[in-house]
Amino acid sequence: MWLLLVLLSWPGVAWSRRHGVEPPGAGAQITGLFPHLAYEEAYVDFFGGANIQKLKNGTYVNISLNKYSGSGFMSREKYYYGFFSAAIKLPSSYTAGVVVAFYMSNADVFPHTHDEIDFELLGHEKQKEWVLQTNIYGNGSVSTGREEKFYLWFDPTEESHEYSILWNYHHTVFLVDNIPVREVNHSDAMSRAYPSKPMSVYATIWDGSDWATHGGKKPANYAYAPFVASFGALEMVGCMWNRTSSAPPCPRGGQSQRLDLDPVEGPDFVRLSEKQRSGMEWIRGRFMFYSYCRDRARYSVLPPEC
Repeated sequence: MWLLLVLLSWPGVAWSRRHGVEPPGAGAQITGLFPHLAYEEAYVDFFGGANIQKLKNGTYVNISLNKYSGSGFMSREKYYYGFFSAAIKLPSSYTAGVVVAFYMSNADVFPHTHDEIDFELLGHEKQKEWVLQTNIYGNGSVSTGREEKFYLWFDPTEESHEYSILWNYHHTVFLVDNIPVREVNHSDAMSRAYPSKPMSVYATIWDGSDWATHGGKKPANYAYAPFVASFGALEMVGCMWNRTSSAPPCPRGGQSQRLDLDPVEGPDFVRLSEKQRSGMEWIRGRFMFYSYCRDRARYSVLPPEC
């Protein structure tokens, strides 16, 4: 219970308000509980190394897209569950067709049955009109897209904002500036499609001209390149996959190797607090403009978890 009190009393984040209202729940700052990691201790280059710039002893990383290549980095370790977060500042000016992603995947190990948890930020022809897209699937269930899309309630190019994933046996929660925007419960209906295998953490920027903005009607314009996304406040804590051991993974409800508590399987992370749920309902009611669970044109029979 003490941890819940800490979450509810932590100082609120500084909001760059587009709509003049601070969302409910802005004071519950989960990211303040975990240490920030330097790039070299936690990540390695994934692709486009020439477009990756480490700053301030690796505490900040810029990744860029130009007409020759995108870029990205990935975690050194894979995790069975955990809390994963980055403060991201998005490219300004014309960014149609540009995709900045912070996500988890194990497609490199399980190409046909992989799991994934996605934050995808989709560029726009207007500077402030980035779209936030979330998605989740397990065991290769890619034929059922579980996308939800949101307009952002702030200018994501003006300053960094925190995008976080809480993934455990009970639920997966997508958070923006510590406020949940989406919760996926590990229910009977989601059991086959719930991520269950160890995943790496990725951060990428790439050209999604064929789909990202207005369904591909607005492609990337490299007259505005390079497109640069900045990442900082990198956090990863949870159960690491031991590639060489046959022992079972970290026990659920056990203790973290980093802190004297289990950050993602303990009782305070099993369910959202009332304050967190209030913030999530506020954001979903005002800024979510697409959910697969409402898409009758796409699904004549909605997926069972809907």
